[in-house]
Amino acid sequence: MKLIFSFLTAFFLFFQSGLESLRESYAKANSSNANTEAFINTAEKTSGSDPVIQGYKAAAKIMEAKITKQNRKALVKSGATDLESVIKSNSNNIELRIIRMSVQENIPKIVGYRGSLKDDKVFILANYGKQNTALKNYIKRFAAQSKTMTAEERATLK
Repeated sequence: MKLIFSFLTAFFLFFQSGLESLRESYAKANSSNANTEAFINTAEKTSGSDPVIQGYKAAAKIMEAKITKQNRKALVKSGATDLESVIKSNSNNIELRIIRMSVQENIPKIVGYRGSLKDDKVFILANYGKQNTALKNYIKRFAAQSKTMTAEERATLK
């Protein structure tokens, strides 16, 4: 019994560390092409069927279009379709909404993938208080650099 518990604990900790490294890498991804590549590599190496991991993998596809010269349109379309599918199946997941909002804030307007910015912002602000401390801190860091959140909205995130 102890062996099974130890195995499950180790698996859970390994899984969590993968998610944490994805979060950290994603937060830095837009600052340079090298950081974008690092995020894409981290996403490719992270396994799991968790919806949040799938959301980061979809964002990695979209971001790959930023640094590649081929199939840019197909990468964006495929990543956006994957992200929308994960969000549709997990519509109450705040982290997925953060991922989509950040992607839509940073993608060129000409691409046309910007339709959920307001909805995601409202959802994030309405559900912020229900999150654990680690996710609240992640949300605050995201809001601090967000182009969509106003100073008043940032101030409500305590």
